[in-house]
Amino acid sequence: MARPKKQAKIKEPIRLRTKTLANGNKSLYLDMYQNGKREYLFLRLYLIPEIDQTTKTANQNTLQAANAIKAQKIIELTNSKAGLTSVAVRSKIRLTDWVEQYREQTIKRNPQSRYKRHLVSLKNHLEKYSSGVILRNVTTEFCEGFIEYLLNVDTPNGGKMTAATAEAYVTMLTSTLNAAVRQDILPANPMAKVDPLKKPRHGQSMREYLTIDEIKTLMETPAKYESIKRAFLFCCFCGLRYSDVESMTWGNIIEQNGQTFARIIVRKTRQPLHVPLSPEALKWIPERRGASDIDRIFNVGEYHVGRLHLKKWIDTTKIKKHVTFHVARHTFATLMLTLGADLYTTSKLLGHSKVTTTQIYAKIVDAKKVEAVNLVNNIFGNPGKETEE
Repeated sequence: MARPKKQAKIKEPIRLRTKTLANGNKSLYLDMYQNGKREYLFLRLYLIPEIDQTTKTANQNTLQAANAIKAQKIIELTNSKAGLTSVAVRSKIRLTDWVEQYREQTIKRNPQSRYKRHLVSLKNHLEKYSSGVILRNVTTEFCEGFIEYLLNVDTPNGGKMTAATAEAYVTMLTSTLNAAVRQDILPANPMAKVDPLKKPRHGQSMREYLTIDEIKTLMETPAKYESIKRAFLFCCFCGLRYSDVESMTWGNIIEQNGQTFARIIVRKTRQPLHVPLSPEALKWIPERRGASDIDRIFNVGEYHVGRLHLKKWIDTTKIKKHVTFHVARHTFATLMLTLGADLYTTSKLLGHSKVTTTQIYAKIVDAKKVEAVNLVNNIFGNPGKETEE
């Protein structure tokens, strides 16, 4: 009896591989071999040590995104062998369609990212400005015109768009065009040649924060939704973002040598963060009451829901500042530096990759010091002049 023939394995032209980094993370890259040449494409996607269910889920999402990129590269390679110019075809799509494709790629990398909603707004503004422009026809002049449009467009409340909001849209468009360059659809990013003086910039010193007295006021003010109050004040004393607090489970709270920590994967950066929790922060964590490790600690819901409930609570106080959940993060940073924490330590508590990102808070504290010193002005008269009789 003849032996059954072994089925020949189809050798993939592109393979997904990993490279272990010094910090324990694994960098994902594509090993591409064709026409006797080997190339490597590092995806800037990383697998992190799986310490809990959150990290396992994060790695699953990352692998899904990496395999999607691999599949796209295989398609491009196949089209190239068939004589099809994938880049030429893709560069003919409309800019707004490319924004939508980039949004879908963003969702694959991080399904929980709020960035996907902002890209919808960017697409809507681009459609109002010039809906039919082809991606390859986006020039520096087009980018400058879009910036001018953003600074003059009417908002739903009848005013003009703030420089901060316009800056955010310009940043998103820059990222979208950079993605087209990385995927060899555009030769260069036209936004790179825009004069920096023409780009909208909001003042860094305009970051809002709460004073100690205002924090005390909020502590004493009842809220209709107690979970919102607890989550906000918790953020004031640990510096976490709303997205991280909203998804934090009881399994993320650990104790080591008598100190309680929050151990999470930051949604924005996808990097692990180990934050010590002070007794003041722990006061605002609700009772566990038999909840499992995978149960969420704060029942605050999606960001837009939490923002609405927070505003209603703030409106019941005499605080006139524009208070958002991110103000709690600013408050924590300012509070730490005011009480004497050094800049480097504060930077690590906030999860900043660069100390320069934290320096804005140091400038705020320096301004407060100058203001405090000047409070004594004119209290004691003018000692430099004698009173004539």
